[in-house]
Amino acid sequence: MKTRITIFLAALLAVGCTALNIDLPPITEAPAGSRSVGRVVWHDLLTNDPVATQRFYSELFGWEFERPGIDVGFGGGSGYLLIRHEGELIGGIVDTRALGRAENISQWVMAISVADVDDAVDRVRAAGGKVLTPATDLPSRGTIAVVADHDGAIFAMVRTRDGDPPERKPALNTFLWDELWTGNVGAASNFYRAVAGYSIEQPQMVSLDHDYRVMRADGRPRAGIMGNPFGEQPPVWVNYIRVEDPAAITARVAALGGRVIIDARERQVGGMAAFIAGPSGAGIAVQTWPPE
Repeated sequence: MKTRITIFLAALLAVGCTALNIDLPPITEAPAGSRSVGRVVWHDLLTNDPVATQRFYSELFGWEFERPGIDVGFGGGSGYLLIRHEGELIGGIVDTRALGRAENISQWVMAISVADVDDAVDRVRAAGGKVLTPATDLPSRGTIAVVADHDGAIFAMVRTRDGDPPERKPALNTFLWDELWTGNVGAASNFYRAVAGYSIEQPQMVSLDHDYRVMRADGRPRAGIMGNPFGEQPPVWVNYIRVEDPAAITARVAALGGRVIIDARERQVGGMAAFIAGPSGAGIAVQTWPPE
């Protein structure tokens, strides 16, 4: 699976290596003019069933979808969708069939803001990670690279063309948090500290026997690292949506073509959460916040 995802992402973003003239739309319509280095600023969903995926997320979270105002350069301009919530851009959808991929490689891929993508790529290599797609200039979005950490978890790094989106408190039914599920929290902490300059801490509300860390940049919490609840499964970045009632969400998932992977339950780090998958199999978490 990791190899197939790597091949797809390379085909999608390696502008200079194919006959495709690929672009992706900007991640904000109101760039701040500055960058929040270390913050997760975007989420793209790779799916082989965009129609069912749109219905799933529209029904659960009220998301809206639209074609970008630019030709992305594959699928006749129909292979990419923007996701909005109450008018605000929050993510994108890539139709994996637009590049002729028959196999299912559906998953969410997040993008971390960095000051210099070339430098960040070098740090990934030095820390034992892999560069799946080198730093690539996309005219509308900026410079982006897709990488895997030392243990194979995939993420993207981006320096936006005109600045990152303004930082706001997460609204209901939008992205709340991002978390690495890994078999070795200590090694992952060392990797992301070296690559992105994060400071790593254990939250006070978490007991010492619970392997959880928070990654901070500029004094702000940016992402978490926790022991993989699925044991020997490959490490993965998990993205969280803020909701009022995770149990109410999970009750509707099956009827919309998805499945519940972890039922709603309390988290030691706070709040109630559940883990679900959409119709194409891409997993995503839902959580209340702030915790009662």
